[in-house]
Amino acid sequence: MSVRIRVTRAEGADPDLPLPNYETLGAAGADLRADTGGGVTTLDPGGRALIPTGLHVAVPDGYEMQIRPRSGLALRHGVTLANAPGTIDSDYRGPLGVILLNLGDAPFQVTHGMRIAQAVVAPVVQVGWEIAEHLDTTPRGAGGFGSTGT
Repeated sequence: MSVRIRVTRAEGADPDLPLPNYETLGAAGADLRADTGGGVTTLDPGGRALIPTGLHVAVPDGYEMQIRPRSGLALRHGVTLANAPGTIDSDYRGPLGVILLNLGDAPFQVTHGMRIAQAVVAPVVQVGWEIAEHLDTTPRGAGGFGSTGT
């Protein structure tokens, strides 16, 4: 299935930065790049910052765009997303930014054009919520947080 995402560049964005792209044929996430205006943003250990991508997107009705960490940044530097996964709703038209968080023990530099996150587009199901007198029972019951084993 092919879903089209319409994209515009923010005012002042770098027109030479590639649009989000899939690095391999089997990739689920398209890489997002930092548009820092040519500068560098330094994330100290424990620090976080909103990193612009220079893009605005129009996600089609019935879909969301999930913003997820890049595993290489997480493994090598401890850099992840503060709100993983972030959600871009179909009715949002503001700037697409990525909230990076440095969980590592050294400062991390975000440079212009760096691949900082990945975008996964997924269908959305909106449900109806209703109060019930009781819920059905299951073998698991109310067990949570590790109750199914180690």
